[in-house]
Amino acid sequence: MMKKKSLIGTAPKQQGIKYDQEKPRMDLIPPLMELETAKVLTVGAIKYSEDNWRQVPDLRRRYIAAARRHINALSQGIMLGDETGLHHAAHAVCCLMFLGEVELEALITE
Repeated sequence: MMKKKSLIGTAPKQQGIKYDQEKPRMDLIPPLMELETAKVLTVGAIKYSEDNWRQVPDLRRRYIAAARRHINALSQGIMLGDETGLHHAAHAVCCLMFLGEVELEALITE
Protein backbone atom coordinates (compact mmCIF):
# COMPACT_ATOMS: atom_id res chain seq x y z
CA MET A 1 0.00 0.00 0.00
CA MET A 2 1.30 3.45 -0.98
CA LYS A 3 1.72 6.04 1.69
CA LYS A 4 0.14 9.46 0.95
CA LYS A 5 2.68 12.24 0.61
CA SER A 6 2.14 15.17 2.97
CA LEU A 7 1.97 18.60 1.32
CA ILE A 8 2.55 20.39 4.63
CA GLY A 9 5.83 22.27 4.67
CA THR A 10 6.51 21.85 0.95
CA ALA A 11 7.22 24.81 -1.30
CA PRO A 12 4.27 25.91 -3.45
CA LYS A 13 4.47 24.94 -7.11
CA GLN A 14 5.13 27.71 -9.59
CA GLN A 15 2.03 28.83 -11.48
CA GLY A 16 1.74 27.77 -15.07
CA ILE A 17 1.81 30.22 -17.94
CA LYS A 18 -0.70 30.45 -20.77
CA TYR A 19 -0.54 33.17 -23.41
CA ASP A 20 -4.21 33.64 -24.22
CA GLN A 21 -4.82 37.32 -23.45
CA GLU A 22 -5.27 38.18 -27.14
CA LYS A 23 -7.60 35.27 -27.91
CA PRO A 24 -11.40 35.50 -28.08
CA ARG A 25 -13.11 35.06 -24.72
CA MET A 26 -15.34 32.10 -25.54
CA ASP A 27 -16.22 31.91 -21.85
CA LEU A 28 -18.22 35.12 -22.29
CA ILE A 29 -20.88 33.41 -24.40
CA PRO A 30 -23.96 33.02 -22.18
CA PRO A 31 -24.21 29.25 -21.60
CA LEU A 32 -28.00 28.95 -21.54
CA MET A 33 -28.37 30.73 -24.88
CA GLU A 34 -25.45 28.77 -26.32
CA LEU A 35 -27.28 25.55 -25.44
CA GLU A 36 -30.65 26.83 -26.69
CA THR A 37 -29.04 27.90 -29.98
CA ALA A 38 -27.47 24.44 -30.34
CA LYS A 39 -30.92 22.93 -29.77
CA VAL A 40 -32.38 25.09 -32.57
CA LEU A 41 -29.54 24.03 -34.87
CA THR A 42 -30.17 20.38 -33.98
CA VAL A 43 -33.88 20.65 -34.77
CA GLY A 44 -32.99 22.30 -38.09
CA ALA A 45 -30.45 19.60 -38.96
CA ILE A 46 -33.05 16.90 -38.30
CA LYS A 47 -35.82 18.69 -40.20
CA TYR A 48 -33.82 19.90 -43.22
CA SER A 49 -30.34 18.23 -42.98
CA GLU A 50 -27.06 19.58 -41.69
CA ASP A 51 -25.85 22.74 -43.43
CA ASN A 52 -29.01 22.92 -45.57
CA TRP A 53 -29.18 26.61 -44.69
CA ARG A 54 -26.17 27.20 -46.96
CA GLN A 55 -28.22 26.10 -49.99
CA VAL A 56 -31.21 28.39 -49.41
CA PRO A 57 -31.72 30.69 -52.41
CA ASP A 58 -31.61 34.41 -51.63
CA LEU A 59 -30.16 33.50 -48.21
CA ARG A 60 -29.45 37.06 -47.07
CA ARG A 61 -32.99 38.39 -47.59
CA ARG A 62 -34.72 35.28 -46.30
CA TYR A 63 -32.71 34.88 -43.09
CA ILE A 64 -33.03 38.58 -42.27
CA ALA A 65 -36.80 38.16 -42.71
CA ALA A 66 -36.80 35.02 -40.53
CA ALA A 67 -34.76 36.75 -37.80
CA ARG A 68 -37.21 39.65 -37.87
CA ARG A 69 -40.17 37.27 -37.48
CA HIS A 70 -38.58 35.79 -34.36
CA ILE A 71 -37.73 39.23 -32.99
CA ASN A 72 -41.29 40.35 -33.74
CA ALA A 73 -42.64 37.41 -31.73
CA LEU A 74 -40.39 38.43 -28.84
CA SER A 75 -41.60 42.02 -29.06
CA GLN A 76 -45.16 40.71 -28.71
CA GLY A 77 -44.16 38.86 -25.55
CA ILE A 78 -44.04 35.42 -27.15
CA MET A 79 -40.95 33.66 -25.82
CA LEU A 80 -41.16 30.16 -27.33
CA GLY A 81 -41.71 29.01 -30.89
CA ASP A 82 -44.89 26.99 -31.52
CA GLU A 83 -43.16 24.34 -33.62
CA THR A 84 -40.01 23.76 -31.56
CA GLY A 85 -40.85 25.02 -28.08
CA LEU A 86 -37.47 26.77 -28.14
CA HIS A 87 -36.79 30.43 -27.40
CA HIS A 88 -37.41 32.85 -30.28
CA ALA A 89 -34.14 34.62 -29.41
CA ALA A 90 -32.21 31.40 -30.16
CA HIS A 91 -34.02 31.09 -33.49
CA ALA A 92 -33.10 34.69 -34.34
CA VAL A 93 -29.50 34.05 -33.28
CA CYS A 94 -29.33 31.11 -35.69
CA CYS A 95 -30.66 33.20 -38.56
CA LEU A 96 -28.12 35.93 -37.88
CA MET A 97 -25.32 33.39 -37.47
CA PHE A 98 -26.11 31.95 -40.90
CA LEU A 99 -26.04 35.40 -42.45
CA GLY A 100 -22.85 36.39 -40.64
CA GLU A 101 -21.14 33.12 -41.51
CA VAL A 102 -21.61 33.46 -45.26
CA GLU A 103 -20.65 37.13 -45.21
CA LEU A 104 -17.51 36.48 -43.15
CA GLU A 105 -16.59 33.57 -45.42
CA ALA A 106 -16.90 35.91 -48.40
CA LEU A 107 -14.53 38.38 -46.74
CA ILE A 108 -11.97 35.65 -46.06
CA THR A 109 -12.01 34.40 -49.65
CA GLU A 110 -11.66 37.86 -51.23
